[in-house]
Amino acid sequence: MRRTGTTAGCALSALALATALAPPAHASSSSLTFETIPGSGDVELSAISVTPETDGPHPLLVLPAAWSTHASWFTGAASKLAYESGYQVVAYTPRGFYDSGGEVEVAGPEDTADASAVIDWALDNTDADPETIGMGGISYGAGISLLTSASDERVDAVGAMSGWTDLEASLYPNETINFQAVELLLLAGELTGTPGETLEEARDHYREGDVEPVLEMAPERSAATKIDQINANDPAVMLAHPYNDGIFPVEQIPEFYEELETDKRMMLSPGDHSTPELFGAAGLPNPVWEDLTRWFDHHLKGEDNGIDAEDPVQLRENSKNGEWRTYPDWPSATADTETRYLEEPKRSMSHWQPTGGMSEEPAPGWGYSIDAGTGTTAHSGTILASGALTQFLDLPTSVSLPLVNRDRAGVWAGPEYPDGATVSGTPSVELEVTPTAEETSLFFYLYATTAYGTGELLTHKPYSLRDATPGEPTTVEVDLQSVVRDVAPGHHLSLVVDTDDPRYTGDSERGERVEISSPEDGSAALTVPLG
Repeated sequence: MRRTGTTAGCALSALALATALAPPAHASSSSLTFETIPGSGDVELSAISVTPETDGPHPLLVLPAAWSTHASWFTGAASKLAYESGYQVVAYTPRGFYDSGGEVEVAGPEDTADASAVIDWALDNTDADPETIGMGGISYGAGISLLTSASDERVDAVGAMSGWTDLEASLYPNETINFQAVELLLLAGELTGTPGETLEEARDHYREGDVEPVLEMAPERSAATKIDQINANDPAVMLAHPYNDGIFPVEQIPEFYEELETDKRMMLSPGDHSTPELFGAAGLPNPVWEDLTRWFDHHLKGEDNGIDAEDPVQLRENSKNGEWRTYPDWPSATADTETRYLEEPKRSMSHWQPTGGMSEEPAPGWGYSIDAGTGTTAHSGTILASGALTQFLDLPTSVSLPLVNRDRAGVWAGPEYPDGATVSGTPSVELEVTPTAEETSLFFYLYATTAYGTGELLTHKPYSLRDATPGEPTTVEVDLQSVVRDVAPGHHLSLVVDTDDPRYTGDSERGERVEISSPEDGSAALTVPLG
């Protein structure tokens, strides 16, 4: 690994995360109790149980805690759900973390068996209604909830916030290691938990540059591979996710949502991993938790609260003061698409460094070569921090396009939008690349740019070529991360492609080169979804 500076940053982030999410002081309430629940294989799980003050039976909510967090972090939300909404709530710390027994199994079969065991315990030891059972959680808890809904048909409703559906796409997007995410998860897990054999093997091989064990364990731990079981069990599923999630990239959520055949709802909003719903876990006012409560109220308690009559796709524009927009389905969020063909980067009166245009007509037959293995001022930001800055302060990751080194990157600028525009959906890029090495990583950045060249990052995506033939052109098609973001009047879109980004472990080495080209029999292009 060649990211020592970033590793230190991840370490500080993990320490801050572990400190912020450490168990709060025990709440004093006669109806809140701290329990030890037998999980699968005689593993004891630390839990809190909150019982409503009204007579039962009560609909049951089971809340697995997030990675490296304790069940008592849900004290506020659990109390609110119990006292204000009448749920029997059981929140528990997944195996291997804090004072729960066993070892961390990364949402494996042991974890879904634990979730079912917690349901069993609640039905045997509380006045929970066996006919109305829901599960929900943030991050790790979201993943466990979705996976349990595939294996346990008793789960009637699920709320998954900042979770994943495809573990490989999260940790190894387009065959590129999501370095900051992997390092943060590993360090946080080691600080607060006891890694199991699966996690230890994956970690040790990863440290040696071998990701195969991660890829082997990913399918079993991905709800996307269990979509048929989930559809067969028919739980009502609500997905909530931030656009800028640095650990579990957002685009997997709409893809999974479209495959669901159950009652479903999807909320995408500004923020980074877990930040849109974090304060709601403490019982504070929060739009995601408010909608989640309405979701459970309708599907578990039968309340006619109107949520079933609303458009199920709820998208908030990716800015601090962004407005919510609603659609009947994910494709409807894109009203139109605009294809811009990439022209050969050249110097001009308006661009002192070589910059390509974006035209309405194909522009085939050019090539532009860049140095590989060295980054530019274009980058995707830092996980947890960058998305949170967009959410709370409207400060997206930015760059001065004139300062992006054209020896190390290709840069293209589109025409201005006189009346503004809204990028709404999943942008994509298609071009041809010719590397001088068998393995090369590329990083794609799409910016909303002012007339002075200041670009605000809209979306990005890594892409790595594996076993390429040096000197032989390869067509690359990349879907960028999904987003809804307004482009101000007079601004334009800019595309940057380089070969290094601090968030990822790339495979481009110094001394190598990559030619970006538009083939004679095709044309390099950016496709933009517009709302």
